[in-house]
Amino acid sequence: MTDDQEDRTGRDPAPAVTRSIRLLDLLAQRAPLTLTELAGELGLAKSSTANLCLALEASGMVERVAHGYRLGRRTAELGGAYAAQFQQVREFYAVCDASPVLRHELVQVAMLDGADALYLARHEGNGRVRLGTPLGSRLPAALSATGRALLMGYDDARVGELLADRVPFPRLTENSPTDLASLLERLAESRQRGWSLDAEESYPGIVGVAVPLEPWAPGDPQLALGVGMAAAATDTARIARVANALVAAAELLTNPFSAAARRK
Repeated sequence: MTDDQEDRTGRDPAPAVTRSIRLLDLLAQRAPLTLTELAGELGLAKSSTANLCLALEASGMVERVAHGYRLGRRTAELGGAYAAQFQQVREFYAVCDASPVLRHELVQVAMLDGADALYLARHEGNGRVRLGTPLGSRLPAALSATGRALLMGYDDARVGELLADRVPFPRLTENSPTDLASLLERLAESRQRGWSLDAEESYPGIVGVAVPLEPWAPGDPQLALGVGMAAAATDTARIARVANALVAAAELLTNPFSAAARRK
């Protein structure tokens, strides 16, 4: 490696881009934020932060409100465009609407991002109680049904590697597992029956059921399809009915020319 290559490797090639991404991350975590708060978090002068905000505001990535800045509508457009790249997300809504069971349920699509389940798409169903995780948000993969469905395809050693930095897991409810052994036990049960269950382990009063989706094309991320239900209105029969509907939906969302389809 030449001295010039070493110099490029050791420094940020585009500081303004890196700072802009960091600013967007801050607003995604907590908004609105004032210019002073943003400058403090970024470690920049207010004038430099103001220039970043002006550029991002002009592109619709952030917008100014009464108490500072928040994410702009352009971020939602980009998020939707990202999810729409994947055939399964595009077909997801029609599959849910055609299912006698899922058409009435809150159904979500998630992908694995590090140790989290990241939510990409949402079918609202017709329930009066609004449940589920907002699009673009995350839950620990170890605790949510969709996260466990995403982990089902890995062996125990790989699961341990993926989640090593998260152990012990946060206790989000009194049912949350906090150690790896408890999670691996749940994953073994999930693999055996073909779907995962979150029995009020990520949210109090919410039961989740989920299945993995085989990637449609090489290079596509592993996705999972899950349903969130109010625990008070859920029994064993409903869980089984929803699980069977999810398995059927996953088959419809499998590329008919893929290796997974040939195995079935």
